[in-house]
Amino acid sequence: MNQPQTHEGWQVWDLAGRLGGQLRVVPGAILGWDLTAAFALGAALGVPPLVLAELLPVIEAVMVKKLNEQMERPND
Repeated sequence: MNQPQTHEGWQVWDLAGRLGGQLRVVPGAILGWDLTAAFALGAALGVPPLVLAELLPVIEAVMVKKLNEQMERPND
């Protein structure tokens, strides 16, 4: 249902999975990815920059929301 529909979409989805170590954080919150690093990694992987610019911010917004929600929940 929410899976990429194009080759480029799959490339960006793969890249998003590789960006776990490229987070911008402050105490108690995740702000987003280091997009300079994300674009550099995308370029190295052959992902078109226009596709990155269109898709990565949308994925980043969901990632930030979900990770911050997880941080707010008490440990079970």
